[in-house]
Amino acid sequence: MQYELRQQVIETQRPTFTSLINRYGGRPATRYEEGSVDIQATENFHYRPLWDPAHELYDVEFSALRLTDPYSFLDPRQFYYAPYVTSRAQLHDAFGKTLDYLVQRDLIARLPEAWHTFFADLLLPMRHYESGAQLITVNGARFSYGTTVEQCLSYAAFDRIGNAQMLSKVGIALGDNSDALLEPAKTAWLDAPELQGFRRFIEQLLVEPDWAVGAYALDLCDQLLYPLLTRHLDEAALTGGAGAYSLLMQHFGTWFTDQRKWLDALYASWLNDPEYAASNAAALSAATARWLPQIVEAVNDYAAAIDVVLGVDAVSAVATTAAAIRERLTGLGIEVSA
Repeated sequence: MQYELRQQVIETQRPTFTSLINRYGGRPATRYEEGSVDIQATENFHYRPLWDPAHELYDVEFSALRLTDPYSFLDPRQFYYAPYVTSRAQLHDAFGKTLDYLVQRDLIARLPEAWHTFFADLLLPMRHYESGAQLITVNGARFSYGTTVEQCLSYAAFDRIGNAQMLSKVGIALGDNSDALLEPAKTAWLDAPELQGFRRFIEQLLVEPDWAVGAYALDLCDQLLYPLLTRHLDEAALTGGAGAYSLLMQHFGTWFTDQRKWLDALYASWLNDPEYAASNAAALSAATARWLPQIVEAVNDYAAAIDVVLGVDAVSAVATTAAAIRERLTGLGIEVSA
């Protein structure tokens, strides 16, 4: 008996999950949508948290910032696990190659003395800022409501610990492939006066009860800090014989640009929500009034220390960036005190 192999086409009975058909109609869904939308657990919780019996395990009331439909926010990067991992593998591979290039050509060891001091005393301790930022973002991932928001926060938490690891690798390279500089960096984070504003800020956010306020305040600090590190100091490094700094910080600048995409989209969703736009704007205004002055003070202390070491007019750069942040927030409808 002979058998003939034939190709058979099995027609799809429906294009995607019922919840997505109800939401978007009969079109085929993207992988991002199938792995992100309408996945939040909403019922059949067995008990309320013993540490907070006023809330369900997953509860919209963990934050004053809400969305009528949690899935009105979508990650503009369309990140689910596979594309996120691929993207970050490429980023960290590129960083590793850059660091290897600088080490092999002895470019880190040949940094000008002032820039070597800046790396060791002011840049390397910021790995603890990133480590604290990871914990704050993990808290947001746990208490946020809606998978599309939670995913972004989870991936951002991975990013922050990745940033801390990249800074640690720089410190190891700076210390001739030993971790001799890491312990002094930790001591500086705990004791150096110019870093105590950051430390106080991070530790206070670690106990901030509203996950969204914590994430927002952290982003305000990032918006002031990262332009200083990736733009202003990049220019100074290129003209001051510290090209190694410029080559390394381009990778942090790439990450920060990517981070802004989902955060800006989330703010737009909060501030344009059909039901909660006004209360969201009020909550963001209150958070800005509470946290922005403290952030500006912390970054100013840090910038002043940079000016002592490098003389690059960092304090003026911070003032310019702070003014731009205030103008941008006002344009979004968030009240900013003078």
